This record gives sequence, structure tokens and C-alpha cells, in this order.
Amino acid sequence: MTRLYLPLALDDLRAAWAAGGVAMPDDAGFVEAESDDEESEYAALMTAADLADPRRRVVVVVELATVPPVGSTVPLKRVVAVHADPAERPDDADPDDDLAWYATQEVGGLL
Repeated sequence: MTRLYLPLALDDLRAAWAAGGVAMPDDAGFVEAESDDEESEYAALMTAADLADPRRRVVVVVELATVPPVGSTVPLKRVVAVHADPAERPDDADPDDDLAWYATQEVGGLL
């Protein structure tokens, strides 16, 4: 399985959840973990966070057999987690601060 990290704005996450899937961005719009070890996955997460909306970083993590074509829709059943800044994150927060983890059934509370 391939684990991809898709940076989104919170409004994009709302739209994806309402539509039932996340649109696959071009190669520059996602990060693929180099391996399934914890360090590689954390590095991919934080790299994707750097690509996300800096006002409130959101990263959707999906697991797929292969990288899908640009513009295709990744169904929500392939989402394994969502990481996001807490709502109360200060404007001057360190860009290296960790993101909060949300299980898929908790995403409604994030939206």
C-alpha cells in the first residue's frame, strides 16, 4: 500500500467530506512517504503540512494500492486519518508544531 499525504485548506476538507471523496492533486500537491516506518511517515506529514494553508494546516492521509491520476477522486473509505492545527492555534505559532490527529469518525467535529 502507498500512503499519501494531501495538504488541504479547511474549506477544501469540508467540500471533500460533503462530496464523498478527495480530489487527487498534481505531483506537487501531495507527499508520498518513502517507507512505512514512523520517521518516514512523520517527515511526509510535516512536509505536506508545509504545503497546506498556513492559517490552519490540514493534511488528509490516504492509503492506496497505487498513486491515482491527477483530478481523480479518492473515496473517503481510503482516508486513514486527518491531521490539522487546533482551532486555537496562535498566529505566531512555530511552523514545526505538530498537528492534531483525527480519526475519520472525528472529522465532523473538525469541520
